[in-house]
Amino acid sequence: MAALNGVEARSVLEVLESNARLAPAEIAGMLGLEAGEVERLIREMEEKRVIIKYHTLVNWEKFGDEKVSALIEVRVAPQREVGFDAVAERIYRYPEVKTVRLMSGAYDLVVLVEGTSLKEVALFVATKLSALEDVLSTTTHFVLKSYKHEGVILEDGETDRRLVVTP
Repeated sequence: MAALNGVEARSVLEVLESNARLAPAEIAGMLGLEAGEVERLIREMEEKRVIIKYHTLVNWEKFGDEKVSALIEVRVAPQREVGFDAVAERIYRYPEVKTVRLMSGAYDLVVLVEGTSLKEVALFVATKLSALEDVLSTTTHFVLKSYKHEGVILEDGETDRRLVVTP
């Protein structure tokens, strides 16, 4: 258990966070550890849900299958004894919802939603999210373009060929 807080565990996590495809033996070589120790640390961190998921970041635009994303600011009425947790749980159970975070400031939750069209996302907001009893209001911001995601720059140097509009 103590190993999970150790320097070795932190180093393994940092390497995996930057490239989850590396084999334990490769990680061990990079960090000067034994492969068996790295395997044990990874297994232990998976069991304790320190490592929750291995993730592939896909640039769907390059694949030709663009998705529509929206950031939705949500104001909610917190429930007695559970605060925002109960409404956040109801929201994150929807498959369209990719992220839910409790925020400070003018709104309570920020929700990241993905769909196949503007209409699909708008229908989700109108019929599911806004319809929840504890939701007081929503403000939807559609993502027009992503430049960087999860620490990865998505641009590959292609020039934007749109005409510049000047007054």
